[in-house]
Amino acid sequence: MKTIDLARERAKQWTKPPFDEATRNEVKELLEHPTPDFEEAFYTDLEFGTGGLRGKIGPGPNRINRYTIAIASQGLANYTKAIVSGAPKYAIAFDSRNYSSEFAQEAAKVLASNGGEVFIFRELRPTPLLSFAVRFLKCDAGVVITASHNPPEYNGYKVYWNDGAQIISPHDEGIIREVRNVKSPSDVAYSEDYSTRIHWIEEEIDRAYLDQLQTLSLLPKDVAGRDWIRIAYTALHGTGITLVPKALNLYGFKDVFEVKPQNIPDGNFSTCHSPNPEERQALQMGIEQGMGVGSTILLGTDPDADRVGVGEFSDEGCRLFNGNETFALLTWYVLNRRKQLGRLPQNGFVAKTIVTSDLVSAICKDFGIPVYETLTGFKYIAGLIREKAGKEEFLLGGEESYGYLAGDFVRDKDAVCAACLVAETAQWARDNGKTLGAVLDELYLKYGLFSDHLVSIKKEGIDGSREIAETMKKMRSIKSTSIAGITLRAFSDFREGVRQDFFTGNRSDTGLPASDVVQFFMEDGSRITARPSGTEPKIKFYFSMREEVAAAEGLNEARNRAKRRVDRICEELGLI
Repeated sequence: MKTIDLARERAKQWTKPPFDEATRNEVKELLEHPTPDFEEAFYTDLEFGTGGLRGKIGPGPNRINRYTIAIASQGLANYTKAIVSGAPKYAIAFDSRNYSSEFAQEAAKVLASNGGEVFIFRELRPTPLLSFAVRFLKCDAGVVITASHNPPEYNGYKVYWNDGAQIISPHDEGIIREVRNVKSPSDVAYSEDYSTRIHWIEEEIDRAYLDQLQTLSLLPKDVAGRDWIRIAYTALHGTGITLVPKALNLYGFKDVFEVKPQNIPDGNFSTCHSPNPEERQALQMGIEQGMGVGSTILLGTDPDADRVGVGEFSDEGCRLFNGNETFALLTWYVLNRRKQLGRLPQNGFVAKTIVTSDLVSAICKDFGIPVYETLTGFKYIAGLIREKAGKEEFLLGGEESYGYLAGDFVRDKDAVCAACLVAETAQWARDNGKTLGAVLDELYLKYGLFSDHLVSIKKEGIDGSREIAETMKKMRSIKSTSIAGITLRAFSDFREGVRQDFFTGNRSDTGLPASDVVQFFMEDGSRITARPSGTEPKIKFYFSMREEVAAAEGLNEARNRAKRRVDRICEELGLI
């Protein structure tokens, strides 16, 4: 059967009970007047992946709606009840996206109907606060309704386990299996007394979290005559506005300028095309208003406040730091200050993903601190924290996609925490007559320039999925020991779990779980990584080009050399 015919047959089921009247009427209209994405919405089920659900909002089994949310919640309830003794406990949070509150309440209704005790935030809150709440309330699992930085037509359903981290093996496979066993909304259980098992989370969780957050501070607040920095902050219409200004204030930063048009929660993100702090366009209003009031730095958090973009103002404008640069600055600041304060533990460690800059590794080596690498995704860093608890002390974790974490009371990337530490780093720099840019340049001169570039190619729909698979197949078929005239040292295929050394011919285990990722390692320490995105219909190519620099005057030319190398590689691989 053709996919369009399958979509029509499945859509007809949505014109009957148990679907509500409004949904039935909407689908009838779609059957009579199909939209361009009608086929995609109905031909298959929205896949419940290792992190949960994410998709466009709308009717259909391949969309985010109250029915796909209910099915996911029933699967989660079935799995949790099977392995937890007594009534399971759940925490639920939601962001500012369209229907997030309604979807959160639907999840609460299903989980409570299945005998669970549900603790749900009364108002929108950052994703890291959900992670904190799961542990604080001793819950068995948690759910946050969010699609992070995706465009406004998206929403999602992320699942956390009792350690406050996103689900990983074996719980991800178990929950996926149970969700797939829920064949239709008719299989979802509802009870009349579900509301007696739903409890609202008030501000006590905020207070407990902020108390913990202050323990991470490494800079004294009571310095006489200090020239305090001024911070421009934009929440990009998301949840950060509920906690970031409060947290900065507790850290001693009283001069925080809020970009008010973007600090209003708005699921349509009406003042920016995309609420992604990786993109300059998203931060443009913050840049303009921050410059207008003489701000020192700019902080911008994404809608669920787990990622933060950072900029620094000067007479020339606003320099935005990419995720690798920010993480390098944070790593150096945390390790350096801890060493100065006598608080650098002998058993401390830093964690990063395999696509995050090796500048972090160079800094940590200088301080005698080990760095552990994980697959892309903060859930793997959280898993590492759990694995080493009681044996080694987690200091800092980060990934190139603007997510960072210090301390272990949260087990996911935390933009509230990161915003405070970035502000401290900028304040330390000012106290010592420097800027963030100057500190970063000093790191490059000491450890070498690591120039990072991301090429992200969007491939939507049925054909897009096939094209991404074909591209990954093509990358695995490369047998040459050079790309664009650059000698390759080794190749890793994380799906097969094998690293191939081109010089010696030796093959070894990558030491990480299977994942659809390939990496090419160059003789000079540069690296190329290819992987399909786990959250968007994209394939991503990460380039980390290493260049030696003898003096500050040579930094720009080194960056240009690195960019020319990336362009040559992209041309040879057919990416441009």
